[in-house]
Amino acid sequence: MLISVALGQVLSLLICGIGLTSKYLSEDFHANTPVFQSFLNYILLFLVYTTTLAVRQGEENLLAILRRRWWKYMMLGLIDLEANYLVVKAYQYTTLTSIQLLDCFVIPVVILLSWFFLLIRYKAVHFIGIVVCILGMGCMVGADVLVGRHQGAGENKLVGDLLVLAGATLYGISNVWEEYIIRTLSRVEFLGMIGLFGAFFSGIQLAIMEHKELLKVPWDWQIGLLYVGFSACMFGLYSFMPIVIKKTSATSVNLSLLTADLYSLFCGLFLFHYKFSGLYLLSFFTILIGLVLYSSTSTYVAQDPRVYKQFRNPSGPVVDLPATAQVEPSVTYTSLGQETEEEPHVRVA
Repeated sequence: MLISVALGQVLSLLICGIGLTSKYLSEDFHANTPVFQSFLNYILLFLVYTTTLAVRQGEENLLAILRRRWWKYMMLGLIDLEANYLVVKAYQYTTLTSIQLLDCFVIPVVILLSWFFLLIRYKAVHFIGIVVCILGMGCMVGADVLVGRHQGAGENKLVGDLLVLAGATLYGISNVWEEYIIRTLSRVEFLGMIGLFGAFFSGIQLAIMEHKELLKVPWDWQIGLLYVGFSACMFGLYSFMPIVIKKTSATSVNLSLLTADLYSLFCGLFLFHYKFSGLYLLSFFTILIGLVLYSSTSTYVAQDPRVYKQFRNPSGPVVDLPATAQVEPSVTYTSLGQETEEEPHVRVA
């Protein structure tokens, strides 16, 4: 349980690094290049993981994967890119408070998608932990309002709020799809395909929408160092997140990421002279309590054997079960926080 919580906080610290470098780039150096920053990350993923797939042999080779599943990874790469872009774009239209609150919409999206597509079932303690985490997030937003933290322009809140909701929905789809891939295929395949199609689509979007902004960047060693720091944190986040999702779940990871804003705020107390409020500490510990509650017991997977048979033989024919023997779906209790092997173990009754 404690390992699960700790792994999630490592991801939050990486997001904190991403936020701090982005803030310096946009506010101090007026480098508003979110697509270019995503492009750098996808290029790193391509160089490390896509090339790894290219030198593999057999069914795990890059060309073999593309022949079987290219259109699925193309969709996933586009969803992942636009999720990042929409949330960053929302900062131009709405306030920080709205973004923090509406970004929590990713949690119900992940829960619903996990319920229907991954067949994950939750217990009462999981829902209690989720509610406690969201209460902690609300406490942080309230503290922001009380201390008068800069909220942004908020010139067209409706447009900004819709962008956040759309981005959160795409994040949820991407996270659940990621969990499915790493539990059934492999982490390297997921990251290699994301690097390939993410670099392709972000390159096109960069050439169309952001090439003028990129030319305006006043390049020097400080800006270069910030881009390097951003890319390192982003690459670390993408590389490490599949490991954490496999040991926990997409829902647990998104709950853990609620503390990322608080880490950024604590850094901002020293770097940007933010005002401090005791509510920030209350918010931080409330979210941690919610995470401990959520991680204190295992979720379980309701698995229909007929679905499992098709899933394990994706390229083969679907075998019809005898009509005379009615098959009841079995329920297998698994600890999503204790898996250490490549393939999930599912017991079919």
